[in-house]
Amino acid sequence: MRIRRAKLEDAPGIAKVHVDSWRTTYKGIIPDNFLNNLSYENRTELWKRNITDETNYIVVALNEMDEIIGFGTAGKRQENKEEHTGDLTSIYLLEEYQGKGIGKKLLKELFKHFKELGRKKIFVEVLEDNKTRYFYEYYGAKLVKKDQIKIGEEILNELIYEWDSVDDVMERL
Repeated sequence: MRIRRAKLEDAPGIAKVHVDSWRTTYKGIIPDNFLNNLSYENRTELWKRNITDETNYIVVALNEMDEIIGFGTAGKRQENKEEHTGDLTSIYLLEEYQGKGIGKKLLKELFKHFKELGRKKIFVEVLEDNKTRYFYEYYGAKLVKKDQIKIGEEILNELIYEWDSVDDVMERL
């Protein structure tokens, strides 16, 4: 398994992981009709745009056959107006690769990027019912806010976590 920066030709592979991991991770959280309507084609177009956007930092995890099995993204959300901060905007893995330390490696790569940019504080948003929040808590993220978002026709609770020291996270990784 290796991790590298995403390239434009990775968009279909990232889209597949995005759709498949949403369908497993969010089953019972996000309405089934929303999950069933996710498409590889639409997500491929989204990821082409994301990869070509210079403000995004996107890394992929590859298995031994060089297939994309996960990805992580870092950037700064438009809503984030705080100086010297960034946002961990996603980490997703195919279900069969979860629990093998790959998420930790993706997190480390994203935090190395934040450190290189001189970011001091990092935010991550996660649905309240998503067990991934415990992964972030394990690496020191603290809950700072609870919000609500609409996905499909459903109103869901979203938790906003903060790491107040990139260096502290890097030490844990």
